[in-house]
Amino acid sequence: MIVKNPKFEISAVNKSQYPKRDLPEIVLVGKSNVGKSSFINTMINRKNLARTSNVPGKTRQINFYNIDDKFYFVDLPGYGYSKMSKKEQIISGKYIEEYLEKGKNISLIIFLVDIRHKPTEDDKLMYDYILKSNLPFVVLTNKADKIAITKVDSEVDKIKKEFRISFSKILPFSSERKIYIDNVWKEIEKYI
Repeated sequence: MIVKNPKFEISAVNKSQYPKRDLPEIVLVGKSNVGKSSFINTMINRKNLARTSNVPGKTRQINFYNIDDKFYFVDLPGYGYSKMSKKEQIISGKYIEEYLEKGKNISLIIFLVDIRHKPTEDDKLMYDYILKSNLPFVVLTNKADKIAITKVDSEVDKIKKEFRISFSKILPFSSERKIYIDNVWKEIEKYI
């Protein structure tokens, strides 16, 4: 897919702030610093539309990116960031949960995990939550550029086993290598 005019539309913390347009929403979930913002920038071939940071926990609101008036990428705050206060974690957890339960335009959830590490307990909780939501989803094993290309398939298989995934909705991804983009677009295009 060629993206021509992506734009940041709004940050939201409650339903009244969500965009009013009925466009499909591709929702990004994952722990802090897993690369959700880099994923967006890579997919739309822009450097800085979604702000990236080496410091985890920067995204504290739900960010809506309008992609050519066709759909939204929706970047949810990451979880598992230990320097966020308990109060902040509870507040962001509530509006993430509200969005996932009441968002009427969610078409696909993209769950990003780090290919280099075993899924954390928080990752497993999120995976279970996604399964229970009955929403379509795909798991992306991000940061595939950080390991040898010959090890990508075996690391993906390890994560499949950790999550007990018996189907093929798990794909490698790398913002650096950009070699997996077409496969991810094919999956997204089924839902927009």
